[in-house]
Amino acid sequence: MPAFSDDASDAIASSLSAVPAGTPVSGVAGQLLEHFTGGQVPPGTRLPPERQLATSLGVGRSAVREALAALEILGIVDVRPGSGTYLRGSASALLPQTLRWGLMIGSQNTDQLSELRAGLESYTARLAADRVEEPQLEALRASLETMRESFGDIASYVAADAAFHEVLGEAAGNPMLTDLLQVSRTLLRVYFDRAVHEREDMQTALDEHAEILAALEERDGDRAASAMVQHMASARSRILEETAEGE
Repeated sequence: MPAFSDDASDAIASSLSAVPAGTPVSGVAGQLLEHFTGGQVPPGTRLPPERQLATSLGVGRSAVREALAALEILGIVDVRPGSGTYLRGSASALLPQTLRWGLMIGSQNTDQLSELRAGLESYTARLAADRVEEPQLEALRASLETMRESFGDIASYVAADAAFHEVLGEAAGNPMLTDLLQVSRTLLRVYFDRAVHEREDMQTALDEHAEILAALEERDGDRAASAMVQHMASARSRILEETAEGE
């Protein structure tokens, strides 16, 4: 098979240097982000293959693969099987993503990120209690019912849970708050796709969501915020347990 050749990709590879020892994945991602946000790489540019990136960066191909997978989750690159990896956005569009990656590096940040999300979710619930409209309440009820019907089907349960929080964010009517929440949810999902494993956990989370919905229906901001604090405390506890078991 002929060697890979692409002027733009070769330029990317030649601009990279070996990453510091001990931080291969974050080092790879950091260098790529720095290059992307510098404005030299147009959207749609194909990146060098893993082997070429690994050689340029002085790391193993697994480190390159993990870094690219993380960047794909965050919406920075697009991995197309059989074709290659491509830069998605322009430099300006990628700048907020740099923050997202910085927050995600290192599982030690998970606890702080959980605290951040708890505060944002609580405030969102308080705002939503004043601003929620009937179609949004109907959507929240539908998500709750789907959760109730999904016991034993973790994927469906998690999707309904996520939909509940997305509608809640919409009801709060603050796009900037919603964006920050989406960042925290995405980063936590990178490490823990499923914070609920057991039927007992599902029932607890379901009851907590029901309490939040009841508060919204009554337009009670204090109750909604308090119910969300309790829900986030339970979720955070499960996440910390996952972290401890994985160490």
